[in-house]
Amino acid sequence: MLYKSRIAFRATLIGLAGNIFLFAIKLIAGVISGSLALISDAINSLTDIFASIAIFICVRVSDKEADEGHPFGHHRAEPIAGLIVAILAGVLGFEVIRVSVERLISPETLSIGFLSLMVPIITIITKGVMAWHLKRVGELANSPAIKASAFDSFNDVFVSFTALIGILGAQQGYDLMDPIAGFFISLWIIYAGYKIGVENIDYLMGKSPDREFMKLIEDATKGTIGVKSLNKIRAHYVGNFIHVEMHIAVDKNLSTFDSHAIGEDVELRLERFDAIEKAFVHIDPA
Repeated sequence: MLYKSRIAFRATLIGLAGNIFLFAIKLIAGVISGSLALISDAINSLTDIFASIAIFICVRVSDKEADEGHPFGHHRAEPIAGLIVAILAGVLGFEVIRVSVERLISPETLSIGFLSLMVPIITIITKGVMAWHLKRVGELANSPAIKASAFDSFNDVFVSFTALIGILGAQQGYDLMDPIAGFFISLWIIYAGYKIGVENIDYLMGKSPDREFMKLIEDATKGTIGVKSLNKIRAHYVGNFIHVEMHIAVDKNLSTFDSHAIGEDVELRLERFDAIEKAFVHIDPA
């Protein structure tokens, strides 16, 4: 668990540094050229900076041990970070729509230079590498916050590609392509925010794992020596980890000690799953 925490912290710091770098070059190029697509993309990177800070803080909080006030730990801090990402994306996405519509109504002539063309290309490469790295870390650490950051980075690849199209169009004299590209970028930002928001709200609400994972839990339980049947099972997310509660039937002629030993075997077997933090097994004699 400590190793996973370390790589999660390192991934959030790398993401923060990358987003600060991209925001700076996009903003400079956007202001110089007057490109709304680049400025919109810079705003998206600003969102990513705040998101990276929120993710870093929440990952640190999530890693705290359980205490008297939080007996099940602090794992719900991670989906809170994901929800912050979603809200920021939605607010800024609608702001970019507003500016794009204004530019469509009152077009402006842009000054497109070499820097304006290179920035989206640099962003596509940088964000592609970041997305790949964050996806691997998110899956390894079972972190919804880092997975949300990876999803956002994948979206940024598309956003920057769209910005590049707008800039190339403006370079050829089609100035309206720039605000049109900015408009579609904003729609994608809002869509990405919605997807991230829905997923992390589910985590906060304590959703059940998918049917495939529930089947793995059932098979592991029924495969434990001494378990006659699985009478009842409930599982839900506590942040990014799963808690399982179940009733199993054992031979009624077994001693209390032997019955509880079977229950402990089931708990230990289930807690070997990376996603399961705690299993609670109730014994029913049968």
